[in-house]
Amino acid sequence: MPSVQRLVSNAVMTSTSRPKTRRSALRLDITKAQRALVLQGGGALGAYQAGVYAGVTEKHKQLDWVAGVSIGAVNAALIAGNPPEKRVERLKEFWHLVSSGPAQRLPDWAGERTWRNQWSANAAALFGIPGFFEPRRSPALLLGGAAPVLSYYDTAPLQATLERLVDFDRINDGGIRFSVGAVNVRSGNSVYFDNTRQRIGPEHIMASGALPPGFAPVHIEGEDYWDGGIVSNTPLQYVLDTHPRTEPLMVLQVDLFSAHGDMPRTLAEAMERQKDITYSSRTRMNTDAMASNMNLQQAIADLMAKMPERLRKDPSVEAICAELTHEPIEIVHLIYRDKHYELDSKDYEFSRASVEDHWDAGLRDIRNTLNHPELLQEATQVNGVTTFDLTEPNAHRVRRPLQLPAVRQAR
Repeated sequence: MPSVQRLVSNAVMTSTSRPKTRRSALRLDITKAQRALVLQGGGALGAYQAGVYAGVTEKHKQLDWVAGVSIGAVNAALIAGNPPEKRVERLKEFWHLVSSGPAQRLPDWAGERTWRNQWSANAAALFGIPGFFEPRRSPALLLGGAAPVLSYYDTAPLQATLERLVDFDRINDGGIRFSVGAVNVRSGNSVYFDNTRQRIGPEHIMASGALPPGFAPVHIEGEDYWDGGIVSNTPLQYVLDTHPRTEPLMVLQVDLFSAHGDMPRTLAEAMERQKDITYSSRTRMNTDAMASNMNLQQAIADLMAKMPERLRKDPSVEAICAELTHEPIEIVHLIYRDKHYELDSKDYEFSRASVEDHWDAGLRDIRNTLNHPELLQEATQVNGVTTFDLTEPNAHRVRRPLQLPAVRQAR
């Protein structure tokens, strides 16, 4: 009896010795796939995600899953916690609120854009952001690092904002799957709060965005949690790991920091570049690595399906194939691109002008992506992961699964 190893080896050798052929199949039908929105953390840059969602609703109303970290968790709650016809309105209300302070609404004649942005950021650091956070008025902070407090700011305003703008009963009704990432302060491990496993409240959103030392950890059921971006700023891995392999999936991944950038020339640019690298979570590299791994699993399953029937029916082979096989997955990747006037304070710079710019950029990018011919075309599709990166310069625009040529069925 031929061994499994030899059969797989022979199949691989056969596949590499013949020219590649294409399987005839329609691309993943978006009307049948589960649709997930994956939102990265990034503070004030999160208005970009709101603009992306506003653009998505112009063509697609259905949303099955929303996952976020930090500000992505706040946007996710505003989406999942409201009826479809109210979601964009609630997003606008939140982003209008956090950009409503006097220092956030300087007129254009007050100075050039970089100066106005820095003034807005400095004011946020000194006085807080309406509806989001405010400075702690504690004399203990005069002790500096020895102060017996865990944060510079109080996020009670954010809790009040979430309770006013988000219907948590709707989130917990399960109409949309909802997941937000945090990190356990004691263990250092990532944790996801998911409405399929627990009841979600404002505290879970606040835990996902509790970035130290600005914000204090949030205590939930005997444990303390910080911002999930400390470990991983993008919840894509969680979505792919927990999504049922028997269902097709389309992911819209919206990131706020780019791992790619120019060489810094000043100290401020160096600090901005360091922040980009830290919080991008090496998104594109990780996305490509996850896609390659899943596509390799599927290719192995395809090869095993070509073994003789007596081996395919072996329970161990069937179990392995079940673990390796998954329905098609498509990942549409959007990454916010910095403006020339932005500094390292861009993630806590909440000026009205910047918020509107970020929103408009997200709206423009998603419209261009949804109308892009490479996304719209009917392409061959086999089980595996296809990634679309249609707005980032110098990126591989579309990465499709390796399609092995047909191999004569062993008997």
